[in-house]
Amino acid sequence: MRFKFSSLAATALLTVGLAAAAQAQTIRLAHVDPDEWTASKKGAAAHIFKNIVEGESDLTVELFPAGALGNEDELVAQAQDNLTQVVLVSGAMSKACPAASVLDIPYTFSSATIAWDVLDGDFGDALAEHCLAQTGLRTLAYGETGFRNFTNGTREIRTPADMEGLKFRVQPIPLYVEMVKGLGGEPTPIAWTELPNALSTGVVDGQENPVGVIYNNGLHKLQKYMTLDGHVYAADFILISDEFYQSLTPAQQAVVARAARIAGNMGRSIQQWSTAEGVNKVQAEGMQVYSPTADEIAAFAEKAQPAVVEYLRGELGEDAVWIDRLQESVAAASQ
Repeated sequence: MRFKFSSLAATALLTVGLAAAAQAQTIRLAHVDPDEWTASKKGAAAHIFKNIVEGESDLTVELFPAGALGNEDELVAQAQDNLTQVVLVSGAMSKACPAASVLDIPYTFSSATIAWDVLDGDFGDALAEHCLAQTGLRTLAYGETGFRNFTNGTREIRTPADMEGLKFRVQPIPLYVEMVKGLGGEPTPIAWTELPNALSTGVVDGQENPVGVIYNNGLHKLQKYMTLDGHVYAADFILISDEFYQSLTPAQQAVVARAARIAGNMGRSIQQWSTAEGVNKVQAEGMQVYSPTADEIAAFAEKAQPAVVEYLRGELGEDAVWIDRLQESVAAASQ
């Protein structure tokens, strides 16, 4: 009887063990962007990650695009619980790891290549280690959501003075509120889903988003002017549950890390292409696009940065050191 019981128990344990092993070999990857890789930076990054990982290891990657598993905040929480192993997020990271919010200081990066140098260098590595300790999420690589730009339906914006009296829809994030205030505009936090109606009815005069988002969502049809001021460079974070990562073999870890780096670069490339194509398309459809000079950008920065930096220093406390570390890294990369 004892032998029979032990055999059944062993069989049950073996079954459970095999099921767990099978589950451990599957990576659930989620993001909120469309799945179409030619138009979606996260979609492109997800597909190349899947192809490399499955082609070079015994791991399987299951994709959940377009918010199938929830919004970005929910995806971060799922990854922290190891329910979804890999997530591609942007703004939600600063909520989980407040130090990441320093990347949103306006007019920090004068070009995408400088942003890449900073994020792929010592600063990006240090920020990743800091956020790993804070969240249990390992930053495998950085992708790109792109530079955000102002649009409006009233007049061309070339200087901060042109912002005065205009109401701009901003994300319900204090940093963006402070930025628009500093520039002389009137910030109006409105949910993304309500933006088209707010523009159509005149609740707000303008808004700010990356060019690809503006074009792909038809916002250029509701606005007449765009200023390519690139006030905020938004990064994507390719995150993995560190609990899951540590369960992988060194060979599997190497494949996953390499796949993520390539995926991040693919996302950046798609975003750059989408931006360039988007500018041409909005112009072809009647939108007036203005590219500020370096001196004009400096004037915007002079107005916007102090208010945001002061706000962040108050919010971050000891983590405010990341403001200085970022500024030093940008200065070095800009030389």
